Amino acid sequence: MLRRLYDWTMSLAATRHARFGLAGVSFVESSVFPIPPDVLLIPMVLADRASWWKNALLCTVASVLGALLGYAIGMFLFEAVGQPILAFYGKEDAFERVTQWYNTYGGWGVLFAAITPFPYKVLTIFSGATGLNILTFIVVSVIGRSFRFFLVGYLLYRFGEPIRTFIEKYLGILFAIFMVLLIGGFYALRFVF
Repeated sequence: MLRRLYDWTMSLAATRHARFGLAGVSFVESSVFPIPPDVLLIPMVLADRASWWKNALLCTVASVLGALLGYAIGMFLFEAVGQPILAFYGKEDAFERVTQWYNTYGGWGVLFAAITPFPYKVLTIFSGATGLNILTFIVVSVIGRSFRFFLVGYLLYRFGEPIRTFIEKYLGILFAIFMVLLIGGFYALRFVF
């Protein structure tokens, strides 16, 4: 089934409605859809390299709007769905501890998920369920998604087809390393000063 979704998503890039497809996939990927918008963004930028920034911007805006849907799902459906599951397993206290930690450091988690291949939708929903500050959520989502999509778009614009293989193979790992170094640097500064 996942392969069919991937193939269907890729086929959108070849249609005259590709931008609508890119916006739609970017929107739903942030809350429920398993295929990242990069599978549309990459062929679209390669097909029209001069429009790389328009596609990256569209991807970013639609993704952040979709993230707000994920946040709303977490906020409004958690009591109906998540709370009974936690109660069944006797984990209400554990969730409360995680919520306190997440509301202190969750912005970093959202930023990490917005940039890396980690399923962003998981943290958009979790952010709503824990009540992460909405302004923090939006700001880090805009920063992270902009960084990711504009970097991918620019690299494709600048280097063309040869960079596609690199992006598809290694960019997720490089983003994860970058985020670990960034967050580790902030923690190191906190303990040094």
